[in-house]
Amino acid sequence: MTRDYERRWWILAVLCLSLVLISVSNTSLNVGLPSLARNLHASASQLQWIVDAYSLVFAGLLLTAGSLGDRYGRKRALNVGLVIFALASGAAAVSTSAGQLVAARGVMGVGAALVMPATLSVLAQVFPQRERPRAIAIWAGFAGAGGAGGSVLSGWLLLHFWWGSIFLTNIAVALVALAAGAWLIPRAGDHHEAPLDPPGAVLSIGALGALIYAIIEAPARGWAAPATVAWLGIAAAFLVAFVWWERRCENPMLDMAFFGNPTFTAATTTLTFIFFTMYGMVFLLTQYLQLVLGLSPLLAGLRILPIPIVFMATAPLSARMVERWGQRRVVGLGLVTLAAGMAIISRAGIRADYSVLTLGLAVSALGMGVTMAPSTGAIMRSLPLRKAGVGSAVNDATRELGGALGVAVLGSILASQFRRNLLPAIQGLPALGRAGTANLGAALGSASNLPAGPGSVFATSARGAFVDALHVTLLVAVAVALVAAAFVTTLLGRRAVWELPSAVEAAGDVAASRPRTTPGTDAA
Repeated sequence: MTRDYERRWWILAVLCLSLVLISVSNTSLNVGLPSLARNLHASASQLQWIVDAYSLVFAGLLLTAGSLGDRYGRKRALNVGLVIFALASGAAAVSTSAGQLVAARGVMGVGAALVMPATLSVLAQVFPQRERPRAIAIWAGFAGAGGAGGSVLSGWLLLHFWWGSIFLTNIAVALVALAAGAWLIPRAGDHHEAPLDPPGAVLSIGALGALIYAIIEAPARGWAAPATVAWLGIAAAFLVAFVWWERRCENPMLDMAFFGNPTFTAATTTLTFIFFTMYGMVFLLTQYLQLVLGLSPLLAGLRILPIPIVFMATAPLSARMVERWGQRRVVGLGLVTLAAGMAIISRAGIRADYSVLTLGLAVSALGMGVTMAPSTGAIMRSLPLRKAGVGSAVNDATRELGGALGVAVLGSILASQFRRNLLPAIQGLPALGRAGTANLGAALGSASNLPAGPGSVFATSARGAFVDALHVTLLVAVAVALVAAAFVTTLLGRRAVWELPSAVEAAGDVAASRPRTTPGTDAA
């Protein structure tokens, strides 16, 4: 253990490298969709699934993959995941059809599901309790920065190389992580002989997979469409069955009693709302920067750089802030700061005002940075170390669920408000049809087919309608963040908190956590 302790910060560097690889792949493909459409002759539906196949498989397998890492070894799970991810990335780079690329992206999701929980659980294994909050804060900083900075990397690659270069870079990074991890990451202490929970694994895959699928499809089909309602019902049925089984299983994959811990519940709720906001905001701003302001994918990515820069600067400081002011105050104030940042961004107009945008993004990233790390740490503290893989998977699943909801819900609000705002402009242009006003991209395409005068007027009206819709959508996100702040602050105000006995935690395992009343909950 002494050797592992001496190398712990190098181990953290390898874990963060692996984490960034997964985070970037979750967001980097958006700016490459036009290139994929041209080269692979992909339809709109195929483009959607090129992006979503990864997220669907990734989210659906997280709990199961985390449990397998706890059972068979976290280093083994990390290495197997990196190999799968690298091979699937190679297949994606040489795909000759949209169907092949969708399949490759799905296999990449399998690798990602093995890698991401393993990174956080190995971190919990090699860092002692006193240093763990700082290490988790650095981990969280890379997680957020990687997700927000993926579009910059993709924009640069597409500017200089062909579309497959987005995937080939994954292979290089995975090989570096594998080589460094083989030397640095320990095997000892990451293996437990706890029985597997196959029914729980199947039910969790069904619940998460059906829920994410319903969320992904809802904006196109409609939230009240029979297919959407049916998939949400299937997800609910699997979830109820999962909870029922886990409460009765002798060795559950995820002990439902952990959700009785206010700190654990508040942490998962906070992460869901943070990623709801971050992924939704980046999704909206990418369209604003490219379609309204006319920036290239690379320049659009560069304009969003305040998010990863501020995130990386502030996340490592959050551990000290929690020590000084308590988790309740830091998390509550962080969510309010996030809401303030989005309110500033909502003042952006049809003409470029990068000072407003930069300030809003920086303030938003500050709120996310000081909130995410304490919430991740709270989840990991609430579970025994033998369940670190499952704890990490819960952390990751809340992120995926929040991100998918953010894109779907905020995207739906934006689309409906945009069409409503554009109605006056299309009353005198019946030839456009509904398809030509479905979104800003379609509207600008329709404008290019009109005579120069009417086309220019309609394009200006479409951009104005989008900006007005963006303002409304961002204000909805502000309200969501403020509601989350009130809910989480109230939840963290409860005095019942679970803590792991320090002597048993130092040994690396504990059979279960126990509730107790502690006056110092606020500094958890």
